[in-house]
Amino acid sequence: MLVLWCPDWPAVAAAVGGVSVDQPVGVFSANRVVACNAVARRNGVRRGMRRRDAQSNCPELAVFAADDGRDARLFEAVARAVEGLVVGVEVVRPGLVAVPVDGAAGYFGGEHALVERLLDEVAAAAGVECQVGVAEGLFAATLAARCGGEFVEPGRAADFLAALPVTELDQPGADRAELVDLLRRLGLKTLGAFAALSERDVANRFGSAGLLAHRLARGRSERPPLRRRPPPELTLAEEFDPVVERVDVAAFLAKGLATRFCAALAGHGLACTRLGIYAVTEDGEHLGRAWRCAEPLTPAGVADRVRWQFEGWLRAAPGQRPTSGVVRLRLEPEEVVEGRSLQLDLWRNGGSDEDDRRAARAFVRVQGLLGPEGVVTPVLDGGRDPAGQVRLVPWGDPRERTTPPDATWPGRLPSPSPATVLVRPVPAQVFDDGGRAVGITERDQLTSPPSRLTIAGGAGREVVAWAGPWPLMGDRRRPGPRRARLQLVLAGEGDEPPEAVLLHCAGTENPLWTVEGVYD
Repeated sequence: MLVLWCPDWPAVAAAVGGVSVDQPVGVFSANRVVACNAVARRNGVRRGMRRRDAQSNCPELAVFAADDGRDARLFEAVARAVEGLVVGVEVVRPGLVAVPVDGAAGYFGGEHALVERLLDEVAAAAGVECQVGVAEGLFAATLAARCGGEFVEPGRAADFLAALPVTELDQPGADRAELVDLLRRLGLKTLGAFAALSERDVANRFGSAGLLAHRLARGRSERPPLRRRPPPELTLAEEFDPVVERVDVAAFLAKGLATRFCAALAGHGLACTRLGIYAVTEDGEHLGRAWRCAEPLTPAGVADRVRWQFEGWLRAAPGQRPTSGVVRLRLEPEEVVEGRSLQLDLWRNGGSDEDDRRAARAFVRVQGLLGPEGVVTPVLDGGRDPAGQVRLVPWGDPRERTTPPDATWPGRLPSPSPATVLVRPVPAQVFDDGGRAVGITERDQLTSPPSRLTIAGGAGREVVAWAGPWPLMGDRRRPGPRRARLQLVLAGEGDEPPEAVLLHCAGTENPLWTVEGVYD
């Protein structure tokens, strides 16, 4: 894969036609810097910086608002210049295009000759500087371009990525900031350190999002290939009467088309990762562009790309835009993945759009069928044990804590909580080295160190470590057996790793042990 990257593209696009090349430029969204040029960085401006701090460091900073439509419209000239030399151009996002390198490299006499032609063509046609990287896979090729234009030999992508910082996983649009921050706090500073973990451990600790990032860190593609041709009926075509000549009209129509397009894919258990957008004008001109995405496209993502593409077509420079309006639009899923690869959030942090309202309406309908207790949401609250620290609140009721955050609970289990809390505790027995049953004394201590554990009458397992006990501080004025909790680490069976469990004990002379939870 060959990737052509235009550094700081949002800042470059914002400055077109009104700012000199030696003036610092910053692009802001929600009062924070989302992009800036090299001149601004030399004056102390950084991505994520507040506007007040950025202007304090660089008073002459030219301030622009983020505008995806502007970025896409101006980037169309770059994509068109690349398309003049190489077929199969895919726009990843404004500022980044990818093309398959094999055929074009053979035609132009090698990868280096192809890159030189591309750099000259883009500079002449669009007047912007860019960097080109070549590697196996979109992620590695993108980082090769960002590193100054690297040519990574086949089979060496993992070696190239190993030394790069793990922060490179947080590419624009990937939404991996929390994952990257967690990896850094765990001491995994480089992509190589993250790639050295086993897939099983990554899946257990970080889930599907972490597993995808792990594949990228190992130099593999975003997902395993799916050798399946999308059914032809999934292509969505629409005729327009009157013709579409304005971007705002195209954006309005794109929302309905995107919803129908994604619904048809979902009906076949598929999701789109490479979207072809093709149009025919009233004068018979044929327009087309492919958009590649690392994550499966949602209806909002499809609508955004259609709008961006119309920005590029209808607002291009004179001589490059179509001579008439669009009469036919076709959305084609050129690459798909199985629907199980697409797992969207039920609602987003800081919920903003129709997804939140649709979820809320669905919950209210279910409550109408099953009653208010039919839909509940968990609230972390006070308590000594994992089950008691979660309170279920009916949907629509205030989700507030009943205890202050700093409340103390004598005998409370230390973090982390068990990964699995059993609904029905399983009976168990704890023995010491001499085969005697272990219990709890009047002073809330173990009668002897635990050595073996049997669960539900099964074979005994060796205890390699233990912690506790943590007494349950009930009302001492009421009679009843002494109760406490104990953590045990059991030796692994065969090649299995050690296992940790949480036990509950009731009684002193004839203790009754049960397994309440299991730790990962």
